[in-house]
Amino acid sequence: MLRRYFVAGGFVASAGLVASRGAQAAGELNLYSARHYNTDQPLYGNFTDLTGIKINRIDAEPDPLVERLRAEGDKSPCDVFITTDAGRIERARQMGLLQAVSSPALADVPVHLRDPDGTWFGFSKRARVILYNKEKVKPGGVPTYESLADPKWKGRLLTRTSGHIYNQSLTGSLLAALGPEKTEAWAKGIAANLARAPRGGDTDQIKGVAAGEADLCLANTYYYVTLMRSKKPEDREIAAKVGVIFPNQGDRGTHVNISGGAVAKHAPNKDGAIKFLTYLVSPPAQQYFADGNSEYPVVPSAALSPELKSLGTFKEDRLNARVYAQNNAEALKIMDRAGWK
Repeated sequence: MLRRYFVAGGFVASAGLVASRGAQAAGELNLYSARHYNTDQPLYGNFTDLTGIKINRIDAEPDPLVERLRAEGDKSPCDVFITTDAGRIERARQMGLLQAVSSPALADVPVHLRDPDGTWFGFSKRARVILYNKEKVKPGGVPTYESLADPKWKGRLLTRTSGHIYNQSLTGSLLAALGPEKTEAWAKGIAANLARAPRGGDTDQIKGVAAGEADLCLANTYYYVTLMRSKKPEDREIAAKVGVIFPNQGDRGTHVNISGGAVAKHAPNKDGAIKFLTYLVSPPAQQYFADGNSEYPVVPSAALSPELKSLGTFKEDRLNARVYAQNNAEALKIMDRAGWK
């Protein structure tokens, strides 16, 4: 049974976590999660049904969760840490808050979607794509991320702020591919081509393109597919006005990011934590990610939702997620110098 309660400080906490660390039962698992999707609840409930292990959950934004883990130290009740974006889980690894584990099932996660040392593992992925207004742009006219910096797109581009980690990870991947000088020139081109100062999330950028505020934007695929699948006609209408481009199909491939999980450094229930991570890459759980939150599963054999399938197949960048995650700090400096705020 999944138990959750709202508490102060922006956290959603389970009553089971109020107990001391030593009182935790072997049949319970304490989960610190930065995933805020309601569709995940059946996923966790299914784990309990399969294993009998009850999940006690704390939900919060990634940075407060990492700080909580750090502050709790060896007294932390956390068994599993889950977050969106490789950059965030890599920060926790670098701070010594996670531990390496091994499992045959976890070894099936593609190499580029997991930490080389076995500290964290991707269990779902999302592509960062270019979306375009179908009435104003031909899909073949924007073949790469690099082409977004072309002056012909001046005043025609939308994206989130440079402070958002999705853009930091994308820029970190370009840094690995192009080097610092070319990446900074690219970031300057992005800043120069913006239709307005960055604001809002990925869905806001897509809506802006559909409304004619700009012709192009950057966004993760699941935001677009969520609009496609919405029960609201106005959302589906927005999606119908916008097309998707998977960049860099002629070279390294499209940048993909992950939601990832890891066993906490001082996990009281390490065995249960490994079972949970193993479950997340099992066929039933992978199906939840595709059907529930419009994310790509990491296991190639998992079926895609009809909407995801409608986007077509694409070549993805095989750069290891730890590489672009470790480039995040330098990427942010580059974007700041370039004027991408």
